[in-house]
Amino acid sequence: MKNYLTTILLCLLVNQVIGQVYTPQNAHSHNDYAQQKVFHLAYNEGFGSIEADIHLFNNEILVGHDTKDLKVSNTLENLYLKPLVAYNQPDRKLQLLIDIKTDAKTTLDQLVVLLGNYPSITNNKNIKIVISGNSVAPALFDSYPNYIWFDGRLSIQYAPMQLTRIALISEDYYKVIGYKPIWPLDSVSIDKAKQFIDKVHQLGKPVRLWASPDRPVAWEQFMQWGVDFINTDKIKELADFIVHHE
Repeated sequence: MKNYLTTILLCLLVNQVIGQVYTPQNAHSHNDYAQQKVFHLAYNEGFGSIEADIHLFNNEILVGHDTKDLKVSNTLENLYLKPLVAYNQPDRKLQLLIDIKTDAKTTLDQLVVLLGNYPSITNNKNIKIVISGNSVAPALFDSYPNYIWFDGRLSIQYAPMQLTRIALISEDYYKVIGYKPIWPLDSVSIDKAKQFIDKVHQLGKPVRLWASPDRPVAWEQFMQWGVDFINTDKIKELADFIVHHE
């Protein structure tokens, strides 16, 4: 028994020293629909999280950042759901983060109707459909199917059952560090970032920082801090950085 406990303690110490092991599963394709190869580039690089902004327009769920960007052919179904069915491997873990830009409840209700046509997605426990952006009130979480998850905020006090529906907790990078767009960061900003990340991890949730610097020196810093999903618009560059990181 003593040897067993000693082994466990050694394993814990090793994990603390080594830190989190990063793979492309820790990468988040921000505004993925703006990429030349929508869905496919991030998916083929092994990203664990892919983001699509959606608008409910004439009962269609269209993908785009702003209304002016919308095209009738760029539906969530065409750009993400159909490719996910066609190419996904059953044991591949993927978080599809859907950022709602129009009315939260109306859009989410229509999304649930659409997802009802894709049981291979909704029944796959390795795929998480995560709602971000305009989201319904936490009190309504349990009125949606279990395959619907939510992107949380540390500033919100979730009831225990509501917290079980939170897939990750995200925040604006500059809000976390105190709106100081400087690099390298000073010690005060670093402490703020570490405190935020530690609080999220104490809740047992992964963390993502959006609007964050998107270059190797920043990616290195985020890995040192233990940021679980590194936000990027540079899919190939981040994937290569993680794979070759020592």
